[in-house]
Amino acid sequence: MGLTIGVIGLGRIGGFHADTLAALPTVDHLVVTDADPAAIDATTARLSTARAAADADALLSAGIDAVVIASATPTHAELIEKAVAAGVPTLCEKPIALSIGDSAEVVRRVADTGVPVRIGYNRRFDPAMAAARAAVAGGDLGFITTVRSTTLDPAPPPPGYIAASGGIFRDCAVHDFDTVRWLLDDEVVEVYAAGGNQGDPYFAEVGDVDSASILLTFASGTVGVVSVTRYNGRGYDCRLEVHGSTDSVVAGWDDGTPVRNLQPGNDFPGGTPHAFFMDRFADAYRAEMTAFCDTVTGAGSAASGPNATGAGIAASGPALCTAHDALEVAVIAEAASRSAATHQPIRTDEVRAQYISTPRQQGSPT
Repeated sequence: MGLTIGVIGLGRIGGFHADTLAALPTVDHLVVTDADPAAIDATTARLSTARAAADADALLSAGIDAVVIASATPTHAELIEKAVAAGVPTLCEKPIALSIGDSAEVVRRVADTGVPVRIGYNRRFDPAMAAARAAVAGGDLGFITTVRSTTLDPAPPPPGYIAASGGIFRDCAVHDFDTVRWLLDDEVVEVYAAGGNQGDPYFAEVGDVDSASILLTFASGTVGVVSVTRYNGRGYDCRLEVHGSTDSVVAGWDDGTPVRNLQPGNDFPGGTPHAFFMDRFADAYRAEMTAFCDTVTGAGSAASGPNATGAGIAASGPALCTAHDALEVAVIAEAASRSAATHQPIRTDEVRAQYISTPRQQGSPT
């Protein structure tokens, strides 16, 4: 018997997840729901193995083996807690909650339940980024001096989305924060962030910025540089550079990388620029869903905690983001937001002390 997976939220990413799950050999049936009945109807019409549930409560009572939460951000915290209370393994799209305080409370409540909770940070499943992590873990690059991560969106989301997003550090840069922390298997100890607005005025009107750069100091001494923008007219540009004492590697350079190379005699990259995050990371999203189903069936790697090191990382491949990992990402985002507002570096232990009363459990299966 294959798995029956629930999907809550059938928008752009939820619909993609439903299609991915329906195609997996380990999944026999889907149970789907959305606040919009038309989205439910469209999904059940498209996927013969999907049946409808009236709402999240009905879905969680439908005998499912696991649930994927891809609904609106304000619903995440409550749905995670309901799923865990029902004993249902859960993968929720980021973030756990908009505020770090709410995120910390959710993690505290689910920590000792034994129910797996994973948060959707799909870049861990990009093959080149996973290979970069294995190179770091294996010592191929020597000691790491600098890591650079970029997320450059081609155009901003609608004003309504920006107003409810939590800002560029919590909505956009969190992908980079998770990637570099996971890549290095190291903790950020200090954050300095700066941002600005040159585009639409609605960013400033809601206290946000349209572009930002963040300097991350890690416990090891490695320096991370994260750059994000809502205005990268040439296309969707997500890259990772890792520089070490003996070698350097890059992920995200292909024919679709949206840059013009002005070096004489060199026309790389020469393909159609990536236009959207889905065309850049579709395969990574699929791999993430496969890994989640493997977690549910018990086929996933045991070496999945962020403190897995060396050969364990290289052998196990990408690991799903745990709730504790996601909370650490929220700490970094909070520090970045405070730094940009105060024009001062912010220590992550100060943020942690304010919101997280128990010691970090990085290796926790939750």
